Amino acid sequence: MKAAYFDGSKISLQNDYPNPKPGEALVKVRLAGICGTDLEMIQGYASYTGVLGHEFVGEVISSENKNLIGKRVVGEINAGCGKCSMCTTGLERHCPNRTVLGIYKRDGAFAQYLSLPEKNLHVIPDSISDEQAVFVEPLAAAFEIEEQLKIDKDSAIAILGDGRLAQLITRVLGIHHKNITCFGRHQNKLQLLAKLGVKTKIGISAEDEHKFDVVVEATGSESGFLDTMRLAKPRGTVVLKSTMSSKNKIDLTAAIVNEITFIGSRCGPFRPAIQALVTSTVYVDDLIDTVYPLDKLDEALDAAKSPGRLKIFLRP
Repeated sequence: MKAAYFDGSKISLQNDYPNPKPGEALVKVRLAGICGTDLEMIQGYASYTGVLGHEFVGEVISSENKNLIGKRVVGEINAGCGKCSMCTTGLERHCPNRTVLGIYKRDGAFAQYLSLPEKNLHVIPDSISDEQAVFVEPLAAAFEIEEQLKIDKDSAIAILGDGRLAQLITRVLGIHHKNITCFGRHQNKLQLLAKLGVKTKIGISAEDEHKFDVVVEATGSESGFLDTMRLAKPRGTVVLKSTMSSKNKIDLTAAIVNEITFIGSRCGPFRPAIQALVTSTVYVDDLIDTVYPLDKLDEALDAAKSPGRLKIFLRP
């Protein structure tokens, strides 16, 4: 099959990449999204070789569950062993023996086909377009924040970042919370949130420091991480949503002095994410940018890296 293979140092298109091994549901990829984690991995964030991509919508070609064949699906990216204490308590995403689609020991969605266990798949209603369906995985990650953390209705919330993930997080938290400020660097992206009634700011001023009960980091940068400690109140909470690799020594003195709580937050529940799209509770159409054929992989990656662009898609 045709696939975008990452060898640990560079990514390239291959026309004769091996098809997924049998034993799981085989999914023909209809559309895949490029996210910040993919770009970080290309820069060496994780020691991974294989096909990248974990945001997708596809059609089930073969499955032991005959009811799935022909269905349009999205998929949870963590595949656990099914036997350990994590798996048996519903936390397969933390299984020590897990594989992760396009991220760890499992080929991903930048290809014509992928495979996942049937239980990982979720059927997508016809009312959701392919482009919208690709947002389910990162949208689920946004819903995970309130799965982990009880945020009071009147809490002051800061979102650091204005990119793809930050946009979704702001929209999800905005369902139940109104005191939200999004800090970004790109006026065109912040305007999308301003249209939804979210307060936006470029840069942090002195009046913003130590003002927020909850701060969500979604920049994927070291500077964004450091800014969380500037914004959080003493005994406030910082939610770390984006992956970040740093070769520098990070000073955590402010976090200790102000007794800040840090919460790592990763994958989340698919059902509320799908329902939010069905009911238009969360609007994503303004985040849709451009669809590139897989043959134009390099152009697509360059577009995804561009600060002014939003969600870039690949069509195998």
